[in-house]
Amino acid sequence: MANNNHYQNSTTTSSSSSTTSAADGLSQRVNSPRFSGPMTRRAQSFKRNNNNTNNNTHHEIDVLNSPRSEHTEAFDSVPEKKLTRLTQRLQPKRSAGSGNVDFVGLEKKKKRLGQWMFFAFCGLCLFLGIVKVSVNGWFGSAIERIGLDQDYWDSSTSLKNPTDHIAHNNRYQDDEENDVKQTLVMVASGIVRDQDHKDDFTGIWTKPSSGNYTQCINRPKSHKKLDDKTNGYLLINANGGLNQMRFGICDMVAVAKIMKATLVLPSLDHTSYWADESGFKDLFDWKHFIETLKDDIHIVEALPPAYAGVEPFAKTPISWSKVSYYKMEIVPLLKHHKVVYFTHTDSRIANNGIPNSIQKLRCRVNYQALKYSAPIEELGKTLVARMRQNGGPYLALHLRYEKDMLAFTGCSHNLTAEEDDELKRMRYEVSHWKEKEIDGSEKRQMGGCPLTPRETSLLLKALGFPPSTRIYLVAGEAYGNGTMQALNQDFPNIFSHFSLSTERELKPFRNHQNMLAGLDYVVALQSDVFVYTYDGNMAKAVQGHRRFEDFKTTINPDRMNFVKLVDELDEGKISWEEFSSGVKKVHEDRYGGPYIREAGEFPKLEESFYANPLPGCLCEEK
Repeated sequence: MANNNHYQNSTTTSSSSSTTSAADGLSQRVNSPRFSGPMTRRAQSFKRNNNNTNNNTHHEIDVLNSPRSEHTEAFDSVPEKKLTRLTQRLQPKRSAGSGNVDFVGLEKKKKRLGQWMFFAFCGLCLFLGIVKVSVNGWFGSAIERIGLDQDYWDSSTSLKNPTDHIAHNNRYQDDEENDVKQTLVMVASGIVRDQDHKDDFTGIWTKPSSGNYTQCINRPKSHKKLDDKTNGYLLINANGGLNQMRFGICDMVAVAKIMKATLVLPSLDHTSYWADESGFKDLFDWKHFIETLKDDIHIVEALPPAYAGVEPFAKTPISWSKVSYYKMEIVPLLKHHKVVYFTHTDSRIANNGIPNSIQKLRCRVNYQALKYSAPIEELGKTLVARMRQNGGPYLALHLRYEKDMLAFTGCSHNLTAEEDDELKRMRYEVSHWKEKEIDGSEKRQMGGCPLTPRETSLLLKALGFPPSTRIYLVAGEAYGNGTMQALNQDFPNIFSHFSLSTERELKPFRNHQNMLAGLDYVVALQSDVFVYTYDGNMAKAVQGHRRFEDFKTTINPDRMNFVKLVDELDEGKISWEEFSSGVKKVHEDRYGGPYIREAGEFPKLEESFYANPLPGCLCEEK
């Protein structure tokens, strides 16, 4: 791909280029109409050479400000005629009565003039040197960014095939060992950090104000030390995908606290859509999990030998339950049977009406105890480093356009009749999906459908993201023939865990979809902007965590009003300028800033506690 070759070639640019051509090239970059607001800095390659980068910057500034440039040539070669006239003006007039010249006085004056000219020249050189240093310090990095972004734009717009970025990204498969080592060294040494260049990001990359809200999940000073008593052992099977299991584990820790039960290390669902065989220890740092919560509840790896022969009492807790339910109905069962097995864990505690101490515990589990396993965390940091490209920002896009999601929601906008029929057949084949007959067009108008890849592209463009935006795709394969074409053409720099990783790096993750989802979680959490196109568990988990982490920018599309604007644009009723203005207005307060979660009429319809932990885990400082 063109932009890749440009990346690799640009690192070897010789510093001996002619002054004139370099100056012209830089001037064109600075005055380019494509420079409009925040720019994305781009490294030469993942094998960064800091020395080369510094040299390139030095020579570009040197062209503009060097005292050897055309602005100082006049001081090196004063025209002889001017010098002659100057000497003539300095010669004393002859006296009226004498034909002799005072040669001694003339020589003294010429010597004094030479000294003054020398001092003036030295002063001018010093002045130009100071100007050069100042310009290099104040403007050097900005000029370099402009130049790099211009190169990046030019190479990006040369793409002809919308899937060329896949071939581009697969360059990681070559020379993989050096790339991986180089990146890991950079991450470990702190060269690549997610906050290094935050001050450079403005406009669309600026995070919303957090107000006076801050994290408040620490145990109170009056916290009672955990004693050795227990009412029994709690076995759980966390059901669903990764993030649904994550929520369930948080709830079950809270339930164990409520019931004074000892929690056995959770088992995970292996019968969901992905049929992933990963266990708790594969996904999470289980020792860290136990250590972090040791002052809250007792956790053991397995049942003690004394209870190994006890038949667990199986129970499915009622969804959205309050504390009183577990104390009044489940604790007696636990005390009687000593071992209780919960068959389901999803949504077993209400979002609201829960004591603050329990809400804070749920957040300690979610944001502190549930740390991913070392392989996931390490590769995740590596991918973040590769997305950042010399400290530049990137966007994580959770594009929910997989086949199963479209079949479940009944949405098929812009798909063919054959594809629509295939989705309908799938919906009828899945017995636990209750809704079978769905009017997809009506549902879309009500905002109930995931945005299509084309609609997503229109959203990003209308909000002001340039074509050079680096996008990390948090999603499975998009359904539909050619459905990704518009998004790939408008934003050619799209990456995923597959395209950013080497075969060797991904080998431990093959056939482990939950581990791959954990990898995506890490990269999405650290992104500068997170955009999700539908309200799934992944979107809830990441946006809640980003709110907890000082309200990082998270764009929540107003799907109902947005698709109306899209339809008006497609029908020619509004211009692009009107469309863009309308999109920005609709989303001006949907960037992830703080607001209070409110209880709804039905728990299932209200905002998830894990999508917005305010109130409960975020408090306003007074």
